[in-house]
Formats: sequence, structure tokens, C-alpha cells
Amino acid sequence: MISTTRYDDYDVLARIYNEDWVSGIFQETFPVLEKLLLPHLTKGVHILDLCCGTGHLAQQLLNYGYKITGIDGSEQMLHYARENAPEAKLILGDARFFDLPTTFDTVVSTTGSLNYVMKIEELKCVFKNVYNALTDNGIFLCHFFLEEEYRANWNSKVSGDVRDDYAWSTKNIYNSETKLGQIYLTVFSLVEQTWQRSDKIISERCYAKEEIISALETAGFSGISIYDACCDLEISPTPGSTYFICHKGLDT
Repeated sequence: MISTTRYDDYDVLARIYNEDWVSGIFQETFPVLEKLLLPHLTKGVHILDLCCGTGHLAQQLLNYGYKITGIDGSEQMLHYARENAPEAKLILGDARFFDLPTTFDTVVSTTGSLNYVMKIEELKCVFKNVYNALTDNGIFLCHFFLEEEYRANWNSKVSGDVRDDYAWSTKNIYNSETKLGQIYLTVFSLVEQTWQRSDKIISERCYAKEEIISALETAGFSGISIYDACCDLEISPTPGSTYFICHKGLDT
């Protein structure tokens, strides 16, 4: 059964993502796009940034002269995206059931955002929505963390930060049997001189490469190429950070 409730678990992570995580995340993301995607695009093409988060990638793409629309299920993420990418068109919506006109030359989904889609049936819906939004011969680039990355970087990894009005900590745990990664998050916020605590468990699904390929093909995509950011591109320090590039209506 496919949920019709908008995914907004990332709301609580929005400030952490915007202030602490984004610089590390984009050390890989944009160099990968410069290698795999941007050489095939002309300026002015319309790109959909699916799960656009805080808008940092959207702004970088705007700087390159592309027309950008971003969509994300988190209102708090979009709050920062409006500040970081004020010229982008931003839409509050869920990747699993968005419905946009067939106007996009390219769709990108980076930073492992689609690992938050917890069921393969829902992932197939995401891919079909993307397919419908792309023009003929349009390009779809999506990024997933695969088993190797979870095993290497989710072994009870703990991180956090403390600020004058804010503190947070996370512990990441991966279960290789259930293929489930979980972020145990604790946030302390100073509100009217009182510290308030909130706790959240955020889950991710580790998909097999074959599952992702099958779901892309089911949606109608062809010409699928796969690149590991470590082994193939020599950008990521550990294997498992994987990019899939495919086309709508490309003859094979």
C-alpha cells in the first residue's frame, strides 16, 4: 500500500542540514554532476531538482544558467531554500505522488534523498512521476546509497554540534538483515530562555542495485548507466555512493 501522507520527517533536520551538513555533502555532489551531467546540457534548459532540500544545489545550477524548479516534502527545508535559491521556483510536494507538466529537460535527485522512500512500490511511483515530467529524450540522474556505503559509514556513527541556542546529536545504525538504516536524532532548542528537547527516528531503505534498475525500467527509462563515486569517479572516499543516469525515450 502506498502512503498518501506527505513525507515531512526531514523538517526536524532542516537547520542541521542547512548549517552543518550541506558543505560536506556537496563536496561530492557537484563534482559528480560536472562529470556526468552538465557536459550534456545547454544553458537555459529546465531542470527539476527533486527533493531539493535547502536549495544549495538549485542555486549552483542557477549560477550555471539553467532554469530551476525544486520540489521537496519538507516545509522547513523549503524555508531555507527560499533564502538560498531565491530565483528558483520551489514547490512543496512529495516525490511519491507529485504531478507536474511534461516540461523538464532534466531531473536530478541527489544526496541519497530517494533512500527515504521506504517501499519499492513507492519508488516505482517516484520514477513514473519523473518519467511523466520529462520531455522526450530527457535525462534523469538519481543518487542512492547502496549496501557498501551503509556498512562503511553507519556502524553506530555518532555526530553532533552545540551552539548558543541549539544543540543536536545523531547516531546512525544500519541493520544488514532488514536493509534498514535509522538516524536517532536528539535536538535541544532554546525557546524563550527554556531548553526544549525533541527526539526523532528517521529511517532509510537500502535498495539493491538490481531493484533500482528494475524500477527505472518499469517506469519506461532506458540507456541506464551506473557510476560509483568512489570506484568509478574517484570522488567519494568509500564505495556505495552510486549514481544512475537514464533517459526517456532513448533508443537502445
